[in-house]
Amino acid sequence: MATAARERSATAATPWGGATVLEEVSVPQRAGDRRFAVVVQLLEAKSGERLVRFAYATDGSARRGPVTMRARDVERLRAALARAPVLAEALGW
Repeated sequence: MATAARERSATAATPWGGATVLEEVSVPQRAGDRRFAVVVQLLEAKSGERLVRFAYATDGSARRGPVTMRARDVERLRAALARAPVLAEALGW
């Protein structure tokens, strides 16, 4: 099951500078005995520009790198985005 969307006021580092996390959804994943989560965040840069970040997380820490999801888990992401309307709109979903 996808983790419920949560609104946060955390900050995130981006290539464009610091940004505020406006909304975030997380989809738990498992590959064999490895556990991690795909995280999609709506960020707002200091300039007001909105950014969407895809990452994966292990032990609660976001990691950079390729994000790969099974097709069936994309549906779980879609369900989680139903609870994050601003992020869903930014993705065009």
